[in-house]
Amino acid sequence: MRKTAFLLLLSALLYQSGRAQQAAIDSILKVLPKQQDSTLCMSYNELTWLYRASDKQAAIAYGEKAVALAKQIKFPKGEAQAYNDLGIIQLDLQNMTLAKQLFRQSMAIRTQLKDDKGLAGLHLKMGIVYNKEAHYDSALDAGLKALALYEKLKDDYGIATALNNVGSANNHVGNIESALDYHRRALAIREKINDVPGMGASYVNVGNAYVLLSQFDTAIPYLIKAEEYTRATNSWEYLASALNNLGICYLYKKEYATAKPYAEEAYDIRKQLGDIRSQAISANVCGRILHGLGQHTQAEALLTEALQAADTLESSLTEKMRLHEALAMAYEGQGKWKQALASERTRIQLMDSLKVTDMNARFSEMETQYQTLRKEQQITEQQYELSRKNWMIAIAAAVLVLGSLLAYSYYRRFKLKQQQQLQAEVMRQQELATKAVMEAEENERKRIATELHDGVGQMMSAARMNLSAFENDLPQQDADARARFDRIISLVDESCKEVRSVSHNMMPNALLKKGLAAAVREFVDKIDNRILKVALHAEGLNERLDANTESMVYRVVQECINNVIKHSGANQLDLSLINDNDGLSITIEDNGRGFDASHQSEGIGLKNIRSRVAYLKGEVEWDSRPGHGTAVTIFVPQAGVEK
Repeated sequence: MRKTAFLLLLSALLYQSGRAQQAAIDSILKVLPKQQDSTLCMSYNELTWLYRASDKQAAIAYGEKAVALAKQIKFPKGEAQAYNDLGIIQLDLQNMTLAKQLFRQSMAIRTQLKDDKGLAGLHLKMGIVYNKEAHYDSALDAGLKALALYEKLKDDYGIATALNNVGSANNHVGNIESALDYHRRALAIREKINDVPGMGASYVNVGNAYVLLSQFDTAIPYLIKAEEYTRATNSWEYLASALNNLGICYLYKKEYATAKPYAEEAYDIRKQLGDIRSQAISANVCGRILHGLGQHTQAEALLTEALQAADTLESSLTEKMRLHEALAMAYEGQGKWKQALASERTRIQLMDSLKVTDMNARFSEMETQYQTLRKEQQITEQQYELSRKNWMIAIAAAVLVLGSLLAYSYYRRFKLKQQQQLQAEVMRQQELATKAVMEAEENERKRIATELHDGVGQMMSAARMNLSAFENDLPQQDADARARFDRIISLVDESCKEVRSVSHNMMPNALLKKGLAAAVREFVDKIDNRILKVALHAEGLNERLDANTESMVYRVVQECINNVIKHSGANQLDLSLINDNDGLSITIEDNGRGFDASHQSEGIGLKNIRSRVAYLKGEVEWDSRPGHGTAVTIFVPQAGVEK
């Protein structure tokens, strides 16, 4: 009975408010034909605001008229106000993306106008949008920006509102003690300035903080006081919040019969106001209370209705997740196990989709920035007073310091220029020395490879032939002598192979005769594909590159592949060599165990790779994470064609 009477009263009050608004609308419409320019623009804005509650399409139409007229007559103040009001209407309609866009447009204009109070209000509204989107780090940032501006303006009402919003953002991410501190500070200011509606809101928020701390007996007196203030001021949203939290308190105290009327009244108010997101929150509480009372059928009906409404929201993952959890409980109470399982699965899917990260560090950082900004503001004011009293001394000191700084700056520039020239020359000499070492190393490799192949290799082959000539001279019956001879022949064969292998590693024949692509392909073909499967792609290498470039790149690729074989545990490697007008691009990617690239140690192999790529004036990057393989990207600019 009480609930029905209250809803009738709420409807009556809303109707009475609507009549008052209509009277104001009629008054403006009468004088509208006589107005022009900025006065007409501000009347359009006033109509936008007045139509907000009764006819949102008419409100949007007048807001768009205000924007068009403000642009035409170059009236930025009116344009900023129109974007502000249109943003609020889109917020009412739960169109968060469009609301943010409109608020940002207003913010850009008010920044140019240096309208700090208007900017502070926009930061508060952006905070509300971020709260509804569950972007609580952004909500906190917006609240702190508003707080800094209101403190600069010494606007107690605005400071209290900003403190309230910052506290709410902290609530959402679990910084409850910090939230409680902000809400108490807001309440103290509102009591000082006798802001009765604000006091009701702060009592709600303090009570809510104690609910989140599970201190229900402490929360209840604050929430009862909040109910008293919000009923007296017709603050319907905060009244619904107070009633909902009272329902939560008694729910957790398992006093279900006491909890039920509070939660149901909160649900009905929010439904009447059209606040679907808050309605879903109240539905969740009601559903759990009904579950506690054993009224599972009623719980199912209410929760299903709330879910259907939540589906119309732009972003409602959190609310839907909680509603499905409560609905699963309602199904279980009725023995509907299949439906209960389906709801639980949906809840888990929604939970997986909802990426909730620990933002405490970010909040702490932003709070520190705010405190720093506040202290800097106080210091600036003190310095201003001091400079005003001692301006003659300050000017004299400034001239002296300026002269000293100019002289010191000139001296420093001169010294820095000399140091830069010296450093450039040192770097040039180092580059020349590195180039000489690299070229000497490659030339030595070629020389040793040639000597091994043409000198030692030929001698070993001759030795093998001479030994083979003795085979027929061995007695057929002397098995022992023949076995020793076979071992000697085998050792000579192995030595020949080793000489060829060393010669090839020092400088592959394919690299000398056919070029980079063929040499890499020959090297890759020798890898046992049972251990590592290599997919090679080469493009733009039909013409030979500069011999030095080919040799250096081959060594780098060889070192990278050896690292994969030795350390990665991979079984698949993709190797790409693409040469075009810009240069040679090399990508080596494996599916191994990977490593933390930010903590990679510089072994000899990696140093060799870096030094060879640096010699070619190229770049090399490693991209790897533990368990996700490793990708090495190398770029050598304008790899020249051999002439």
